[in-house]
Amino acid sequence: MQITLRTPEKADYEAIASWVTDEKACSRWAGPSVPFPFAATDLPELLAVEEGSSYCLSNSDNRCVGFGQFWAGKQGAVHIGRIIISPEERGKGTGRLLCEKLMAKARQSAGASTVTLRVYRDNTAAHSLYSSLGFSVIKSESTDDLLFMSAMANEVAREITSKL
Repeated sequence: MQITLRTPEKADYEAIASWVTDEKACSRWAGPSVPFPFAATDLPELLAVEEGSSYCLSNSDNRCVGFGQFWAGKQGAVHIGRIIISPEERGKGTGRLLCEKLMAKARQSAGASTVTLRVYRDNTAAHSLYSSLGFSVIKSESTDDLLFMSAMANEVAREITSKL
């Protein structure tokens, strides 16, 4: 199956909106700035991040199966976030593919030496994925609910390359 990372289109936002089924899921995915319920047509504006980029992971039928963003982080890092996978694709490695492609694109676009992200402490599947991609928890930046994770971009690239 051919998987590509591309700029989201109108139909992609319709799909993404269908994956977010309640207020808690919305808040955990998009943060407090995105209200629930929301209109799919409003997502491009609601998800806009200064100096940020949004991407869809699409399958061979050009159907969006995942979404994520990156933006400038602290001290020259690039931060990835708002990662979501189609419910039908969860548990199939699609999240790993999205993260790998998103990190490579972020590194290429931003030229950053460090990639950061946040993950809910109780999201053990995501925490395990990020750890396997070379991310480590930074306790001083973490909260009771969220783990702040960081990886050197070149270490992440080596992890990704070694698995190809």
